[in-house]
Amino acid sequence: MDIAVLLATFNRKDKTLSCLKSLFEQEMNSDVKLNVFLTDDNSTDGTAIELKEHFPSVNIFKGSGSLFWAGGMRNSWENAIKIKPDFYLLLNDDTLLVKNCITRLLTYFSIKNEDAIVIGSTMDNRKNKITYGGHKLYTADKVQCYNVFSETEYMVCDMANANIMLVPASVVNKIGILSVNFTHSIADFDYTLRAGKAGFKTIVVPGVLGFCVDDNLDNEFKVKRNLKQRIAHLKSPKGLAYKEYMGFIATHFPGHRLEVYTKIWLKTFFPFIWRKFKSNNS
Repeated sequence: MDIAVLLATFNRKDKTLSCLKSLFEQEMNSDVKLNVFLTDDNSTDGTAIELKEHFPSVNIFKGSGSLFWAGGMRNSWENAIKIKPDFYLLLNDDTLLVKNCITRLLTYFSIKNEDAIVIGSTMDNRKNKITYGGHKLYTADKVQCYNVFSETEYMVCDMANANIMLVPASVVNKIGILSVNFTHSIADFDYTLRAGKAGFKTIVVPGVLGFCVDDNLDNEFKVKRNLKQRIAHLKSPKGLAYKEYMGFIATHFPGHRLEVYTKIWLKTFFPFIWRKFKSNNS
């Protein structure tokens, strides 16, 4: 069984090395073969040199420096498709896998006779809190969602983070890879929603499969920032990526566009009012 492991990195040498160490220390059946495809987006911290020294089997591709996460992952995926693996494992380079992560991901397919995207949940072990994984929509027509996690049960979700995401080749053959409409984030949510529309489930594996700190803390609209800074962050690929996000909403939640638009600009122009509104409704 061949698994193509997909990563993208930029100036996170130590985290990337630790991630790969946890990957190559996996306890799994001898018939499982890992082929790693990693796009280094022109890092300046010596990432590529260190990777070649410590993990010579990794296929390293150099990016332009402007690929960001989604672009880097697409580049890795496009190269991995050439070997026609059975599965593609999307893995964030700041994620540390538990020893039996891959075995637990694959176990789903031995239990269920169906193709599905399988998700591993990650935890911030300092706070004992789930950080990334699967998400369930409150209603099908709105983007609001909640985390899905169980210690003992396989859980169906609507969309998911790609920190640990195992995708069978059959899914890729039908819906392709991450959309070119996204530069950095959102691409994984879009992918799992598209898979659902194509008839594939997205399943969250029981328990914690990795450790990762949440780097999407809601601090971009701190009141101390001025309006120019808030708008710049709103449009930034590493911020909300406004145009891409609104395109995502238009594609998957068209009836929710006006409400989302109103909330975004209320939050941008009047952060004090937004915070008061949120505290009164929490």
